[in-house]
Amino acid sequence: MRQAKSPQIDEKALSKKYRTSVSRLIKLWKEGRSDVEVATQTGVDLMTLRQIKSDIELAHRRLRLEKKKEALAKTQASLQRQIFLRPLI
Repeated sequence: MRQAKSPQIDEKALSKKYRTSVSRLIKLWKEGRSDVEVATQTGVDLMTLRQIKSDIELAHRRLRLEKKKEALAKTQASLQRQIFLRPLI
């Protein structure tokens, strides 16, 4: 069974910001193409391409951090509830 995908980054906003198809760039990276190959194939400047890549990585880091904080909050709330329900055990 396939897992549900986590919330994705906003590709439309990045595409608008850099005036290129970010989804196409991601697809090429997933195929295993290097930054130089992607830059020559799409016509995007290499420095712009690296900036797009760093923005995508930063967005993924933020998503992972949010998930980690939510999981920590759930475990803390569960622990506090257990202490409240069984204070003398």
